[in-house]
Amino acid sequence: MRMRTFIAGQEAADEMEFVELALGIDVDLFRGPLERETVEERHARWDVAREVLRDLRESADAGDEVAGWDALYADALTRTVPFIRSSRDQRTGTGAAA
Repeated sequence: MRMRTFIAGQEAADEMEFVELALGIDVDLFRGPLERETVEERHARWDVAREVLRDLRESADAGDEVAGWDALYADALTRTVPFIRSSRDQRTGTGAAA
């Protein structure tokens, strides 16, 4: 038997969807997907992320504390690189130690 998890009436299919529903933040939008994306996809994602972050900050300035925390979290995600992606991008024999 599988336990089902609901947030605001929506069922979360997996852990990432649970986080997205609970926090209202799409992690991949700000952090980037785990798989490769084209330059066009990246720029489109960045444009949307900037707009969402701006909206969150405006809501926070208007007194929405949750939006303020979401803005901080989303902003921090923009400075991360998933370990899986970063390790996959490493090339053998490059860098200072090579």
